Amino acid sequence: MKQLMLGNEAVARGLYEAGCAFVSSYPGTPSTEVTEAAAKYPEMYAEWAPNEKVAMESAFGACLAGKRSFCGMKHVGLNVAADPLFTISYTGVNAGMVICVADDAGMHSSQNEQDSRHYARAAKIPMLEPSDSAEALAFTKLAYELSEQFDTPVLLKMCTRIAHSQSVIETAERVEASKPYEKNPQKYIMMPGNAKKRHPLVEARTQALVKWAETCAINRVEEGSDHSRGIITSSTAYQYVKEVCGDTYPVLKLGMIWPLPEKKIIDFAASVDEVVVVEELDSFIEAHCNALGIKVTGKALFPCIDEFSQNLVAEKLGKAAPACGSKVEDAIPPRPPVMCAGCPHRSLFYTLAKNKITALGDIGCYTLGAVAPLAALDTTICMGASVSGAHGFTKAQGGAADNKTVAVIGDSTFMHSGVTGLINIAYNESNTTVIIVDNSITGMTGHQQNPTTGFNLKGDPCTKIDLETLCRAVGIKRVRVVDPYNLKQTEEAILEELAAQEPSVIISRRPCALLKYVKHNPPVKVDADKCRSCKLCMKIGCPAISMKDGKATIDNTLCTGCSVCTQLCHFGALCEGKEA
Repeated sequence: MKQLMLGNEAVARGLYEAGCAFVSSYPGTPSTEVTEAAAKYPEMYAEWAPNEKVAMESAFGACLAGKRSFCGMKHVGLNVAADPLFTISYTGVNAGMVICVADDAGMHSSQNEQDSRHYARAAKIPMLEPSDSAEALAFTKLAYELSEQFDTPVLLKMCTRIAHSQSVIETAERVEASKPYEKNPQKYIMMPGNAKKRHPLVEARTQALVKWAETCAINRVEEGSDHSRGIITSSTAYQYVKEVCGDTYPVLKLGMIWPLPEKKIIDFAASVDEVVVVEELDSFIEAHCNALGIKVTGKALFPCIDEFSQNLVAEKLGKAAPACGSKVEDAIPPRPPVMCAGCPHRSLFYTLAKNKITALGDIGCYTLGAVAPLAALDTTICMGASVSGAHGFTKAQGGAADNKTVAVIGDSTFMHSGVTGLINIAYNESNTTVIIVDNSITGMTGHQQNPTTGFNLKGDPCTKIDLETLCRAVGIKRVRVVDPYNLKQTEEAILEELAAQEPSVIISRRPCALLKYVKHNPPVKVDADKCRSCKLCMKIGCPAISMKDGKATIDNTLCTGCSVCTQLCHFGALCEGKEA
């Protein structure tokens, strides 16, 4: 059956059709929907893991047990899972294992723009790179075949545009696939003596994959009428090249991005007068061509920053841009990112900014606390870095940082990699305060469950990790919970814990305002006669509050009645709405 499907949904469909039985991932845009879609197939067990390393290790255990397995993550998540990745390359697999990594060229929702293709080369693991939903489905199924044929995990590289665009796919029936488990210490116990024997097998595997890449159907030459130029490309860039050039130039379309073929590229280059490599981010294909002694034009023409577009490719290749709409001549008003109306994090950040507290931030929707007018964060690095960083900052500054520095981390991020930093604080006895902003969900990636919510991926009740008990268990004696909607309580707690001469944890607990079960109060009312136009209410950056004719005004369609703004107004101009 043919149907339109998102690239991520197509990967999930490929998992189903390939007989995958075990799925473990950590949510991260643009990869999240793969696992959410996979969970809808009852034939596959699917879960959210606390982090990507755990997800990959769990998927390896499942493939070792003889079931085809999968783990998914975004590009920065692969950094977290790099430790098992490199060693699983040595052990190989039993049943097939596929690892999906989704890159985010353009940094739509990421803190860096790394190119995951380097991991495939460094870990000596094959990587497939689809260019539309149909290939996403087909390549997922192919990945399992390659995994079992060559005894290797296989990386499937998605990117934002392929993950979140729709194209036509054709479904097929599911095949069941499993293998018996056989104890094999020499293969799976990577102590030095065994690992030394496995490394030559990895190198031989790479050479065998290179031979496969020479003739496989997913690395194909598409002929063109003008051989003055030949283009080597892959993924989204391939789509842009075809939209701009059509069948004008010969194109070598690479579906396996590592290991890359050699003879196929050499023969292609010999068939054209000039070779142009069109690839997003780093000069990965270009470097391979250069190593083969082929002169190509790549990053001298195309940037290594940001994602490409049809217009960019047309401009760089000297072609007319495809007709795809008209440019809006009017200046579009800027729309900076902002926390939602009623967001429980807003009042916390207001309190931190008001008291001029250095706040080391983390990855989540609360990262928006860095944006004006709150401007309450000093750093954002990676998952869990706030806790570890605050420890280092406090230790390095000695007494100078006391009473002035906190870490701010979300509940899901704390479970991902913050708890180890808190153990470090307790173990090394730094006078550090950690604020866990617990909004009862993984908010940034679209409301996924996590170990602190009490529900699993499918929404079924499960074990709920008690943050207070966990923090005390690792050695933190001072643990308290505050309601961030209560400004006075929040400020008192922060100042008291900063004054204490020992580590402490504040849990700022209030569910995300967008959760369906959260019942909102009536919108706040404004008494214009009492408003003095001081604009103090504007300092919290709530999108429901604005100024009109010099007076504060509330957008009733946005206001959730959280009443934080009413606590700021010294003149009683803002008051809680009344139930009808």
